Amino acid sequence: MMQLSSFSTDASWAQRKGSVPLRIALTTFGILALELALIRWTSSQARAFAYFNNVVLIGAFLGMGLGVALGRRRPGLVHLALPALLLTALPLAFSERLGLVHLYFPDNSIMIWYVGLVPADPAVFAGHILIFLGMFTAIVAVFTFCSVPLGYLFTLMPALRSYVWDLTGSLVGVVAFAVAAGLDAGPAVWLALGCLPFAFLTRKPTAFALAIAVIGLGQYSVRGAIFSPYNRIDLSPPNAVLTELRVNRDFHQCIYDFSPAHLATLSLSTSDRLLLDRIQELYRLPFDVNPSRGSALIVGAGTGNDVQSALKYGYRSVVGVDIDSQIIALGRALNPQRPYQDPRVSMVVDDARAFFGRPSAETYDLVCYGLLDSHAMSSAMSTLRLDNYVYTEEGIRSGWNRVGPKGHLSLSMSCVAGDWFFNRMYWTIAKATGKAPRAFYSEIHGAVTFLVPRDGVRLDEAVMGQRLSLSPSAAKGDTQTTSDDWPFLYIRPGAFPWGYLVVLAYIVLLALATVRPVFGLGSPGAPSFDWPLFFMGAAFLLIETRGVTSISLLFGSTWVANAAVFSGILFMVLAATLIVRGKRWKNPLPWFAPLLLSVALLWWFPVDWLQTMPLVARGLLGGLLTGMPVGFAGIVVPMLLDRSPAPTVSLGANLLGAVLGGCLEYYSMVGGLRSTALMAAVLYLVAFALLRRRSGRLEAASV
Repeated sequence: MMQLSSFSTDASWAQRKGSVPLRIALTTFGILALELALIRWTSSQARAFAYFNNVVLIGAFLGMGLGVALGRRRPGLVHLALPALLLTALPLAFSERLGLVHLYFPDNSIMIWYVGLVPADPAVFAGHILIFLGMFTAIVAVFTFCSVPLGYLFTLMPALRSYVWDLTGSLVGVVAFAVAAGLDAGPAVWLALGCLPFAFLTRKPTAFALAIAVIGLGQYSVRGAIFSPYNRIDLSPPNAVLTELRVNRDFHQCIYDFSPAHLATLSLSTSDRLLLDRIQELYRLPFDVNPSRGSALIVGAGTGNDVQSALKYGYRSVVGVDIDSQIIALGRALNPQRPYQDPRVSMVVDDARAFFGRPSAETYDLVCYGLLDSHAMSSAMSTLRLDNYVYTEEGIRSGWNRVGPKGHLSLSMSCVAGDWFFNRMYWTIAKATGKAPRAFYSEIHGAVTFLVPRDGVRLDEAVMGQRLSLSPSAAKGDTQTTSDDWPFLYIRPGAFPWGYLVVLAYIVLLALATVRPVFGLGSPGAPSFDWPLFFMGAAFLLIETRGVTSISLLFGSTWVANAAVFSGILFMVLAATLIVRGKRWKNPLPWFAPLLLSVALLWWFPVDWLQTMPLVARGLLGGLLTGMPVGFAGIVVPMLLDRSPAPTVSLGANLLGAVLGGCLEYYSMVGGLRSTALMAAVLYLVAFALLRRRSGRLEAASV
């Protein structure tokens, strides 16, 4: 027991010669990089984490809050950071052998990648949820030990100076990870950015050995995969019919060869030839129903099957759009018909919604959504997928606006989830275009192709008559459609979200069980918990989430936009802290008025209206709208830290508040994304009331 106590209180690593500010920055650099690394790595190695998009983020904040509080008394626990990371990395690296890759929850509340088609089984549910929660707990432990240096070093300088270096390290960490993602780096590089700072902090040979082991496990998990800023991409060996491309461990698309020479080859069996004929018919439908074939726009162009069909059926110019440059590169290299090398084709790397929002009057004879679906989240800060804003009423309307007077819109989507999903797609398209779509079913992927022509355009009835036509089974008024405020396409109506409830309940219980002993609440002489900063942290995470979703709506869910948002938020908070430090402001209460007004504006303002404006004006107003609450909150929090008698306790409380904010963010699936701003306003009001009450007590005590 004595040895354990001396181990945990060992601060020799911090007493070596060296710059305290740089060590603080190195710590937060490592924390931010590791947070982003684990968010990406876990969701591709254990797909259950992709169903709870921000749960790793919540676990990181819980661990950081605990670690900062522990660091005051137990600085030696930093030596456990890399061993804990190694233990967490082992099941992730060997997730295929352990059967963790497709660990599913039989929770019918959400339909993602065939989840929701699995029959509910309480025993399977319990077993899988326990594995998931065990992995989540390991992540919390990793960030607890990684944050211990921050808790110890923070007290060695004035609070605001420490906070400036804290934010500086975080900002550099976000930028470094964004650069790595932009260079298509894989898990080994992500993990190196996250774990090497802690080896340098402790400077022990064992620490460097552990870091190398973690990086090696990250590289082992690659197993021939290709990485982009969004996806892990795996290719199956090609066969006579197709080459399958899997994204983040799930089926995404296939590369087909529909050339006459291939279809006539003797190596094809009769069944293979019939299968290719059926698939070819699916791709034919959007391109062979309209006699006007001047230009086509294909979003979700992928590896080129739709582009090839557009060329085959006579379109004279084709623009293909896909968010993932690596998938385009694979199509260019592997598609046997070489559609992307055709001079009639131009390719654009962009988010589909962002492309539609570009300031251009160009229209097309066909706007085709090519079975566009995502297997990646939009960002770590929200429950959105990359494709959520593509399939809202406003998103489809932006595509419809690009359809020329002689053209039509085609949208293909897998509807294997059932009638509820088909009805939602049907009525969302109807609301967006003002016209009832024609819907045709294919056995291939359970795809339904929705066709909507412009007024006066006659589509070929003979071509459409060869397909099975579908009609909605529910009226428009009885169907919940998607919008920019509620873009959750895959949430099943009327199903209770047991999986979400169990996970969120566990997070709350784990926080309640650990916060009291770690912070020493109720112990004689222990500092009181900083409730105002706790609620400020919860509100700030909701404001960040709202900012991310707003910018994604305005500029697309690209990695560049997300990196700019995260960097911009940290830069703004850093600038606000420097201003507070320079001006020596002390009273935070007056700043709550502009803070609450800016949050109210964020809640009230119709963000989609900005899409009608030119790009520069859209960027300036959108940045101002989402940035004002961040800036005002960035002024309040440093003042509260500066006046705190126990800054590390206050910082820990602020970080723990983000856990509450992360849990509340899931309410947006019910109340819509605008509700995040409303909840943030309520939390800021609670913080203000607590501060007023505290100020009143201090004034009374001084009389």
